[in-house]
Amino acid sequence: MNSATVRNLLVRGMLAGLAAGVLALIAAYLLGEPSVDKAISFEDAHSHEHEMEVVSRSLQSTAGLATGVLVYGVAFGGIAALAFCFALGRVGRFGPRATALLLSGSALLAVYVVPFLKYPANPPSVGEPDTIGKRTTLYFLMMLLSVLLAVAATILGKRLTPSLGTWWATVVAVAAFAVVIGLAYEFLPVINEVPNDFPATLLWRFRLSALAIQAVLWMGFGLAFGELAERLLNPKPATTAGRAVPAAR
Repeated sequence: MNSATVRNLLVRGMLAGLAAGVLALIAAYLLGEPSVDKAISFEDAHSHEHEMEVVSRSLQSTAGLATGVLVYGVAFGGIAALAFCFALGRVGRFGPRATALLLSGSALLAVYVVPFLKYPANPPSVGEPDTIGKRTTLYFLMMLLSVLLAVAATILGKRLTPSLGTWWATVVAVAAFAVVIGLAYEFLPVINEVPNDFPATLLWRFRLSALAIQAVLWMGFGLAFGELAERLLNPKPATTAGRAVPAAR
């Protein structure tokens, strides 16, 4: 793949990331923000300290949310496009659409779902301010471990394919990934700082909405970028009156 193709894919990845960011923004506004508002109301009702808002809540939930989600979408779209350039043709005999969707689904699992199951997202008023550094470190450690193990499982599956076949090589690689992740879940510290009187339903809805937003972002990117990459790498021949024009020799 030459540099011009990589550059074109990078631009398309950023555009697809922007489009996916718009979808994720809608999901965040409709699903996530109501839970955040309720969590903030709970915090205000149970806190004896009232701090002056530097940025208003209305600005946070509109322009601030849009800026954060869209900038993140463009940035991660560019990074994912570069990963696609490396993965295309190396993870199996998949076309651009299938590779983009497979990459997005795998990244969603490794980058977000696996760390989320150990250290799920928390709404405002959940978590002690003094432990935010520890919680952040543990979360990113879990994310890094998950990504590295996913790469190792992919390499393991590729090496086992000639002797075991694609099906059993995949089964062994996935099982190895699950076992090591399970050990990490067992030995890494458990963090439970949910107040006793915090509504369980609100906590569940917030975490479910956080997972849904990420799923919309990653899968929306996979579908959009897969289509753009397919059109770039496998363009359809020009047609005239419904018939393909034969290529000049």
